[in-house]
Amino acid sequence: MTTDLFNLSTLVDHHLDSGLSDKAALYSPHGHVSYGELYRSMCAMGRALRELGIQREQRVLLILDDTPAFFTAFLGAGRIGAVPVPINYQTDPEQVRFYAQDSYARAAVIEADRYEELAPALQEAGVMVISTEPAGPDDGRFHMRDLIRGHEGELGAASTHAEDPALWLYSSGSTGRPKGVVHLQRDIAPACRHYAGDVLGVTQDDVHLSTTKLFHAYGLGNSLLFPLWFGGTCVLLPGFPAPHLVLETIERVRPTLLFSVPALYNAMPRSPGAGSRDLTSIRLCVSAAESLPAHVWERWRDLYGLTILDGVGSTEMLHIYCSNTERALRPGSSGRAVPGYQIKLVDPDGGNVEGAGSGEMFVRGGSMLAQYWHRADQTRSVLKGSWYRTGDRCRRDEDGFYWYEGRADDMMKVSGLWVAPAAIETALQQHPDVAEAAVVGVDTDRLTRIKAFIVLRDGCQGSDALARQLRQWCKDRLASHQFPHLVEFAADLPKTPTGKIQRFALRSQETGKADAPAAHAV
Repeated sequence: MTTDLFNLSTLVDHHLDSGLSDKAALYSPHGHVSYGELYRSMCAMGRALRELGIQREQRVLLILDDTPAFFTAFLGAGRIGAVPVPINYQTDPEQVRFYAQDSYARAAVIEADRYEELAPALQEAGVMVISTEPAGPDDGRFHMRDLIRGHEGELGAASTHAEDPALWLYSSGSTGRPKGVVHLQRDIAPACRHYAGDVLGVTQDDVHLSTTKLFHAYGLGNSLLFPLWFGGTCVLLPGFPAPHLVLETIERVRPTLLFSVPALYNAMPRSPGAGSRDLTSIRLCVSAAESLPAHVWERWRDLYGLTILDGVGSTEMLHIYCSNTERALRPGSSGRAVPGYQIKLVDPDGGNVEGAGSGEMFVRGGSMLAQYWHRADQTRSVLKGSWYRTGDRCRRDEDGFYWYEGRADDMMKVSGLWVAPAAIETALQQHPDVAEAAVVGVDTDRLTRIKAFIVLRDGCQGSDALARQLRQWCKDRLASHQFPHLVEFAADLPKTPTGKIQRFALRSQETGKADAPAAHAV
């Protein structure tokens, strides 16, 4: 058991001691924030929270967009040993009430434009609400602007132990209701040193731009943990990351690292004027959240001459633990284990898969969660000694690269053969008429059949003829049993706030619809 002390907020102190006080820590649409300014606002926020009665290890919900206020609130809470809990800025009142009650939050910092909608639910749960800005003179609210002005001054960091809680993150809900994932202070260093340092080669000269929001583990690492660890600069992109807006931001701010997701890497080259955009400031691109199809990787490389490093991560492991690198890269794969992490594949009987083969992925490393809050049974189901059971089914090739096949509970057994949805989805997405695809198993006449939900590109229309064409498209590219027996054209697909497809929701809606009339059957 380690006896080390560590407090995440002291990373800012370190950079001041290194002479970086005047360096930009954050770029936002409203200007830049230096490390010195970030230190002062962090200390003032910590002093304010302490005066309001927030104590060590009490939870503080952050319902904030990607703005400097997020950094101030996150680091200010951590400064006094409280636990910041970022949640989706677009969360509705019912979900906010769940987060407040589940976490026993004592306070919440929320965007001013969400106050009227969300404050009642929070206050009913006994949570003190702090708005980022006042609604008007004497509005009766606590708000950050005046709290910071009224509590200026230095504040030493709480002497938190490396095994004290540092932050909570709620899982994205790709398999059901979100779970509170508890991360300790000690979890920060492995993710920063091994992935950001060893894989990406991050330095204080890097400028980070992430299209994934700070409330998500991937976005938190990209925009807050990595820049603060190395003394770099984060570019904040509030609001919806529309493809043209991301490209415009790259040209204007000149980041060196771009973190995004497959859907946006696919959409950005299709936006107006994409081919003439200047992305020469970027030295590396990173993709996560969903598997990046090889054809998207190739199109991005052809258009911009840039390499995307695709990887696998999770809220439970804090960031990416399996990744391609510049020296070891296979488009379409998830790469190999990140230095400092170990991966194994386990077969359905619980045995280890040796060499090339498929199985459920288990991982271990220093950034692993401590527990799911209020979910003891689920914690025991995923923590197997020092290993975390990811729930992802993957194939390992002869060279040790991992290829994502889908969630273990998404696998389908059709006519005695296991079918991975990812392979069919990737093939369908390569069809020129298809924008998105999701594949699930459905029961019809006591048999499991493969059903594809298809979102078409603008200007395309679903039909029996197109459904037949898509089936043949898969048959021409995959094994004979890997094609959708049923095709349903949909306006959109159910997704988590971070863009992961909720296949369980598609399966759920098929219950009792064995012969759905909207589906085009084989």
